Amino acid sequence: MNQPATLSRSINDRVLAGVLGGIARRFGWSSTLLRVLYVVVSILSAAFPGILVYLVLWLVMPEGD
Repeated sequence: MNQPATLSRSINDRVLAGVLGGIARRFGWSSTLLRVLYVVVSILSAAFPGILVYLVLWLVMPEGD
């Protein structure tokens, strides 16, 4: 059985820390579209929760290969 890619930060597809690039790779989504959606949702929620979630994911997610 084919195992899906593990959730890890991307080394090749990163703008800041590779968190959104890693999430996009894991689920097979477009990283650019995910980044745009993340910024829009963060702005609509007064930005603080979005920044906090990103920082927590940066600390928790291992760096990928």
